[in-house]
Amino acid sequence: MNSLLALGMPGGWEWIIIILVVLIFFGAKKIPELARGLGRGIREFKDATKEIKKDIDESSRIEDDKK
Repeated sequence: MNSLLALGMPGGWEWIIIILVVLIFFGAKKIPELARGLGRGIREFKDATKEIKKDIDESSRIEDDKK
């Protein structure tokens, strides 16, 4: 049971270590660019899922109208 709890969210010191490692690998200038790219990717993913949902809803409405 304790091993399951060990897989939870990182605590305070773990976040500090993660942030330091990211700063060392990417540098302070590169992090905003990475964050912008991640934001764009998330936005495109959300737009694509909305479009797919809209297409599914339209096709189900068309099928219901045919019946």
